[in-house]
Amino acid sequence: MGVRGLQGFVGSSCPHICTVVNFKDLAEQHRSRHPGGTPTIVVDAMCCLRYWYTPDSWICGGQWREYFSALREFVKTFTAVGIKLIFFFDGMVEQNKRDEWVKRRLKNNREIARIFHYIKSHKEQPGRNMFFIPSGLAVFTRFALKTLGQETRCSLQEADYEVASYGLQNDCLGILGEDTDYLIYDTCPYFSISELCLDSLDTVMLCREKLCQSLGLGLSDLPLLACLLGNDVIPEGMFESFRYKCLSSYTSVRENFDKKGNIILAVADHIAKVRRLHQGEKKLEEILPLGTNKALFYKGVASYLLPGQRSPWFFQKPEGVITLDKPVVSIISGPESNWEVPMCTDPESKQEVPMCTDPESGRDVPGYPESEGESGRDVPVCSDPESGQDVPMYTDPESWQDVPVCTDPESGQEISLSSDPEFKQEVPMCMRSESKQKLPVGTNPEFNPEAPMFTNPEIKQEDTINTGPEMKQQVTMVSDPEILQVARAHHVQAESYLVYNILSSGEVECSNSLEDELDQALPSQAFVYRPVRQRVYSLLLGGGGGDTSACPTVKEWFVYSGNPLRHPDLVRPLQMNIPGGTPSLKLLWLSQEPGVQARRLDTLLACFDLSSSREELQAVGSPFEALCCLLIYLFVQVDTLCLEDLHAFIAQALCLQGKPTVQLVDLELDHVDPRAVQLGSLLVRGLTTLVLVNSACGFPWKTADFMPWNLFDGKLFHQKYLQSEKGCTVEVLVEQNRSRLTKFQALKSAVCRACVKENRPISSRRHWRPHHSGRWGRQESSSHRTSSGHSRSGQGQHWRDQGPGKRSGVCLTPALDIGCVFT
Repeated sequence: MGVRGLQGFVGSSCPHICTVVNFKDLAEQHRSRHPGGTPTIVVDAMCCLRYWYTPDSWICGGQWREYFSALREFVKTFTAVGIKLIFFFDGMVEQNKRDEWVKRRLKNNREIARIFHYIKSHKEQPGRNMFFIPSGLAVFTRFALKTLGQETRCSLQEADYEVASYGLQNDCLGILGEDTDYLIYDTCPYFSISELCLDSLDTVMLCREKLCQSLGLGLSDLPLLACLLGNDVIPEGMFESFRYKCLSSYTSVRENFDKKGNIILAVADHIAKVRRLHQGEKKLEEILPLGTNKALFYKGVASYLLPGQRSPWFFQKPEGVITLDKPVVSIISGPESNWEVPMCTDPESKQEVPMCTDPESGRDVPGYPESEGESGRDVPVCSDPESGQDVPMYTDPESWQDVPVCTDPESGQEISLSSDPEFKQEVPMCMRSESKQKLPVGTNPEFNPEAPMFTNPEIKQEDTINTGPEMKQQVTMVSDPEILQVARAHHVQAESYLVYNILSSGEVECSNSLEDELDQALPSQAFVYRPVRQRVYSLLLGGGGGDTSACPTVKEWFVYSGNPLRHPDLVRPLQMNIPGGTPSLKLLWLSQEPGVQARRLDTLLACFDLSSSREELQAVGSPFEALCCLLIYLFVQVDTLCLEDLHAFIAQALCLQGKPTVQLVDLELDHVDPRAVQLGSLLVRGLTTLVLVNSACGFPWKTADFMPWNLFDGKLFHQKYLQSEKGCTVEVLVEQNRSRLTKFQALKSAVCRACVKENRPISSRRHWRPHHSGRWGRQESSSHRTSSGHSRSGQGQHWRDQGPGKRSGVCLTPALDIGCVFT
């Protein structure tokens, strides 16, 4: 993550860049400089997940009650000293970072294989050095923070740009994260989450001005340095030979620095020499070895430039500018020889450090946006109702001057600095909360519908919403702007999961889960829940009516054993069977008609193909209705699940209700079972699938009913699983509690009756014999399960018979669709 080698360089070679600071003191200083203002920290939540997850146990599916308590304490600590937190989560993967995403997922696969090998060898959880975050942690952290009343946002691209941009535009106290890209962005101060002591609120501030001083560079040179060293956009090997050439000609090699440190110094020295030696405009490819990679290189540099910022390394377009999909910068002429480096005062050390100067205008370019007076144009603003600060709002694409554009020095043609050449972007907007329409009845009632909607100026996803008279509509998977706007609002406000990605780009991804690639008895969650996703695709992309013949395929980047992730799986939508037909999204999301809530629930059950189970689920009621729905679906889909597994799932959910967090912390296990590990992960991934379905159907169920801290505890489930395997009675499983025993029998009866309707009786493992392709199998079961019901006859494959899936350019017939499991 971030710039290759920079973290180690800062830690070992330039420790003076790191300064210990105290957030309470910084907040007081901020209030003295900004009377009436609220000190605000922008949190890159994705960087913080592994530091927030403090429970000792992580292998069993997650200690969600403990984790929720840790988040609550984190928020409480900052609130107590008057600091406001705003959390940003990644909402998608940019196309130019897909290769890096794949590389990390494949590395995670190898780590997971080592984890399961350790469990099988030692029958215990590995040490923290092998820590792997529980499945679904990022998704459920969003909802946990919203439950705690925190402002939480989901990005329309990878979050680091939006974090840096928000921090810059809102004069924030700083950014809290763990990504060296924040040393490259010219934005507010960057603080380390890994160095944070929550008790004292001490942490480390990494000063980019001091970094520039150590390297002999200006702030505007850092994006160039980052791309030459390699980052998430530019592969590390692209300029490897160039870096070694710089090292070989570098005359100031420091013996006390390691090789990587000297390489960074050598590349920085080369940049400084180029800047000093060349007069006027100079072709960047004549002074750097760009070759055929120049377009990608320009995009990489431009990805660090925030609204209102300029780079001295690009040419200025002589007349006019064009709007591209990264509308973030004005490009100015090449570097001048008379580069002045004025000094600014570091607030912590009181020492003067260099500040970049615009070589064209001679104007200082500090880490804050230029004012309206400097830019010569008025920028409309919208007011943040909580902080009272004004936030720039760009509305008319014709008035934009800060647009990333450069001219190909050879052809004279404009080169797009976008990350994806196939798509162009919409104009970013920031909607005033008072002008927003009231969200429809289908909106999640637990979240604030009047919360302000923020959209970052650099937007990866396309949209068809017009925000200016000259704005051209862009291609999306659906054409209804009203539906897109509602979906986008829920996405940005972190109230939904994957819905906007499906509607806007038709591309989704899911990271690794703790799955044993050597255990063929349990399928990957990617396959188990794919039929549900297929029906959601039909609902979202079918335009109502249930006809899937014209629905486009959806690109899935899901991690599972045997998938090299060279291409996405192309997954067809699957027709739904809903009483009364498939309703439109406008009905589900916008209608206030009587009875529409019942239609929403019908649609949700149809996504799981469990319309026949409505009576059983309604008898269960809240808060276990969602859990039983998920269990019915799991046991219908996976024929290696047995009655003992069902007992463990239900018993842990019931016992969890009466246990305080401290009792869960003290719970100890006899040993760790690899199958139970995978079952815990499978259930949690099912809960994330419920988030997707519930938001796609207009929120028929309360979100709290399927949040894991209310339904699942990893160690508690593991304990019940081990007890059930030993043959313990139900009374022991529910800890001799009579009311739990009554509820246990009711939940078990509802699940078993519903499964029988689907031709899937659940039997005890004692009645099984070894299965030819799995650990266990029922005597009456074959590898292909079908039922006489119209919803499953004649379609699909058993999960064991699914290969790695369709790849780009290959479309199988519906009957052979990779995702149709037991359908």
